[in-house]
Amino acid sequence: MRSWLAPGEQVIVQSRPQARSLTLPVAVFLVIPAVAGFALAWLSRGSVGRLAPALVGWQTALMTAVVVLASLAWIVYPLRRYLRWAGTRYTLTSRRIVVRRGWLRRSRQDIPLATVRNLGSRQSGLQRILRSGTIALDLGQGESALMADMPEVARFRNFALAAIDELPHSSLARPENDWNFADDGDGHGEEDPDNERR
Repeated sequence: MRSWLAPGEQVIVQSRPQARSLTLPVAVFLVIPAVAGFALAWLSRGSVGRLAPALVGWQTALMTAVVVLASLAWIVYPLRRYLRWAGTRYTLTSRRIVVRRGWLRRSRQDIPLATVRNLGSRQSGLQRILRSGTIALDLGQGESALMADMPEVARFRNFALAAIDELPHSSLARPENDWNFADDGDGHGEEDPDNERR
């Protein structure tokens, strides 16, 4: 049993962002060694001496620089993007949505389902083909949250709406001081029925 779950809380689905975000990092991951290998082969044949005779004595230093720069580029972009993708996790439970990001510097956002006023989804043309999309959560009082590149976005949205419908009615009620009252002149006012949770 997961230690961060409250008593009676159950995990409905867990997911990571759509893997299409790794397309460019994977391409760079494959291209960098190929380019570095070509550059090392070109330097080892002494070609640099024909183009710039002054650099003949720097052949070893240039080859070392190519290896160092290629290694840095290999780590900084593809590996960093992969770790960012792998460190992002969306979890839907019977009570909340949890968004975790990061490995060393972790951040966690807990969104109680009872605070969700509207749950929508957006898809680009490519996302429609891949059945992914962005989940948009309206939390009221001007607050919102986005979960980008959610795979199987329609299924996640349906699971979330079903979980909201299954919440106890008491958990959907707003705190007393969150209701809007219409002033009737005697200082007590009446509840505005338009603000009730449907």
